[in-house]
Amino acid sequence: MDTVQLIGKTRDNIPLTAAEIEFLVAAYTAGEIPDYQMAAWLMAVYCRGLTRGETVALTLAMAHSGEIIRWPDAWRPITDKHSTGGVGDTTTLIVAPIVAAAGVRVGKMSGRGLGFTGGTLDKLESVPGFSVQLSAEAFRRQIETLHLAVIGQSEDLAPADGLMYALRDVTGTVESLPLIASSVMSKKLASGADVIVLDVKCGAAAFMKTREEAEVLARLMVAIGEQAGRRTLAIVSDMNAPLGSAVGNSLEIDEATEVLQGHGNRRLIDVSLTLAGAMIYGAGKADDWGTGIARAREVWESGQAFSVWKEWLSAQGGRVDWVGHRPLTQAAHVHTVMAQEEGVITGIDAMVLAQVSRELGAGRMVKEDTISPMVGLRLHCELNDTIQRGDALVTVYSDDMTDEETLAKRLRRAFILGREAADIPLIYERIDGRADLTQ
Repeated sequence: MDTVQLIGKTRDNIPLTAAEIEFLVAAYTAGEIPDYQMAAWLMAVYCRGLTRGETVALTLAMAHSGEIIRWPDAWRPITDKHSTGGVGDTTTLIVAPIVAAAGVRVGKMSGRGLGFTGGTLDKLESVPGFSVQLSAEAFRRQIETLHLAVIGQSEDLAPADGLMYALRDVTGTVESLPLIASSVMSKKLASGADVIVLDVKCGAAAFMKTREEAEVLARLMVAIGEQAGRRTLAIVSDMNAPLGSAVGNSLEIDEATEVLQGHGNRRLIDVSLTLAGAMIYGAGKADDWGTGIARAREVWESGQAFSVWKEWLSAQGGRVDWVGHRPLTQAAHVHTVMAQEEGVITGIDAMVLAQVSRELGAGRMVKEDTISPMVGLRLHCELNDTIQRGDALVTVYSDDMTDEETLAKRLRRAFILGREAADIPLIYERIDGRADLTQ
C-alpha cells in the first residue's frame, strides 16, 4: 500500500478501511514507515478525526501488534479497570480487593504515570518489599489462587501504542479523542480482560476538562470494548476537587487501608463501590449495576476485602506488619496547615494540591524522574464540611524543610469557603455497553 496515499485520504476526510489501518500500524511497528510519515498521519487524525469504525480498527490493530494474553476458560471472566487519572484517585487499591473478595478475578497490568503522583505501581512499591515484576507463571498462579494480581505492563503488550504515543507526545497530537481511546483500549484488549470498567474524569484537574468531552470519550471507549467482544462499562466522574483525602504514594496506600477497614473519605468510598459494583455486575455476579454495588458494599463492610488486601500485599512480597497498626507513611518533615477563617467548604482546588504534591516529589514531570514515596498531602476535611478558625486543613509530608508559611498560603487558597453546603456532583454518568444507566 502507498503510505502517502493513506495520509492523504485521512487528510481529506476519506475513511480508511480496516486493512489500510492494519497496514499502517503493522508497518510502523516493524520500522517500515518512518516517524515523519506516521507523524503526518497522526496530525491528519488530530485535525480530521476518525470514524467509529476506523477507531475500532485502529484499536484492534494496536492490540494485535504484540502479545495477547489468553486466560484459561475456567478462570474467566477476568476483570480490569482503568481511570483516566486525577488527584487523590486511590480507587484501584480499594476496588481490586473488594472485587476479588466478591469472587471475581482481577488481573491488571499498570504503567507508571506522569502526573501529580505516581501510578498504581509506584503507590504499591511504596510498600516495603512489594514487587510489581512477577513472572508470567507467578502472575497466573496468583490470579488462580488469590483472584487478584497487579503487575507492571509488559513491553510486549500493544507495542504499537508505545511507539505511537511517544510520537504523539512530541508532535502535539496527544489530545485527540480517537487516539486517546485507541491507546487506552488497545492495552486493555491485549491484557485479555473479559470485563473492562472505565472511570473517565472531567474537571480542572482532569485530562478532559468538560463533562461533555469526558462523556464522548467514555462512550467511544465503551463502544470499542463492546465491538471487540469485551463487556465494557464506564462512569464519568468529577475531578474539580480531589477524589480522596490523600495525595501521594504511601499516603494513598494508608488511605486505601483505612477505607478497606470500613471508614474514610465519602467521595472515594462512593466511587470505589460504584466501580467495584460495575465489575461484579459485568462479570455476571449480579443482575444489575445496583445489585453489584450492594454486593461490593457487603464484602467491604464485612471486612473480607480488608483480608484480601493484606493477602495481596503479602503475596507480592510486601511487608504487612504495619497494616492496621500504624501508618506506612514516615516522612522526614511533617507540618499541618490550619484554617484562618470559618465557613463551609464549597470547593477544593485539586490543581493547587496536585502542583504542591508534585513539587514535593510525589509525581513526575518526565519518565526519568525519581518518585519520593513518602511525600505528599493529607487533607483533614471534605467538601461541605464546616470548619472553624484553627481547624486542621491539610498536613504536608516532605523530605526536607520547606518554606512553611509560603506553602501554607498556597494551600489555604485551595479551600473555597461559603456559608451553606453546596450540591456538588460526583458521578455524572453511568454508561453500560448494553444499556445506558443515567444518574
